[in-house]
Amino acid sequence: MRIKNLALKKFLELTKFWQQGVARPSSGLYGHIVLSVVTLFVVFDSEAVLQRSRCLILDPLAGHPDSNKRIDDHDVRETIKELAQLDGAFIVSNTGVVISACRYINASSQGIALPLGLGSRHMAAASITKETEAIAVVVSESSVVRVFEGESLSRKSYQSFGC
Repeated sequence: MRIKNLALKKFLELTKFWQQGVARPSSGLYGHIVLSVVTLFVVFDSEAVLQRSRCLILDPLAGHPDSNKRIDDHDVRETIKELAQLDGAFIVSNTGVVISACRYINASSQGIALPLGLGSRHMAAASITKETEAIAVVVSESSVVRVFEGESLSRKSYQSFGC
């Protein structure tokens, strides 16, 4: 469990880049707007998670070598920020390789009670961690990062991230 906690800590450090958002052209005052990017990462136990999920669209990461899909690579993180605008979860291996994107999590939510105000992304996170040994990390629009483990909300961070 200590190794899993250390790996999760490193993963959470890497997500600090996330809330920088994605700039898009606009007719606004400065010519662009920054959109918040929200997503779900499911880390660890990737084989079980893949069995309990399916792609919503053609997987944009399929066919690329693992060496080009490491979450600790700056270019990959920027790609992930762009892909996060599409619906679905990212599946991340124990070694930090983003295996798949745009995944629909197909796990039972029966018996799971979440705090009011949390939505379907949070329910998917709780559900998949109930059925597998995975940990799910939900990044919300409000700069809140929530970690689910064993169907429970185990950590919450209100950090305002910057790069």
